[in-house]
Amino acid sequence: MADNFVALAAVADVPPGKMYRAIHDGKAYLLANVDGAVYAVDDMCTHEDASLYKGSLHDDCVKCPLHGSRFRLATGEALDEPAEENLNTYAVKIEGDSILVAVG
Repeated sequence: MADNFVALAAVADVPPGKMYRAIHDGKAYLLANVDGAVYAVDDMCTHEDASLYKGSLHDDCVKCPLHGSRFRLATGEALDEPAEENLNTYAVKIEGDSILVAVG
């Protein structure tokens, strides 16, 4: 099954050290640029419904604004309690000025 890459943002929307929230088919994705590498994960914390976009970047992790759980962007790994479930991660590719994410 081929990945369904969809343009979710422009490269300019996600400069290094910044995050961007994109919605596709009613689902929220978090895009984050860490030192030029763009990652895509689910926007919602796996512990409680909180948008990770409202959180903060710490090196290669995003920190949830609600209870402080951190998730590694490359793997989705939950690093801190209370979150125990990992985030879904999505393949990313850059084509021209667009950031494409494999959403399905």
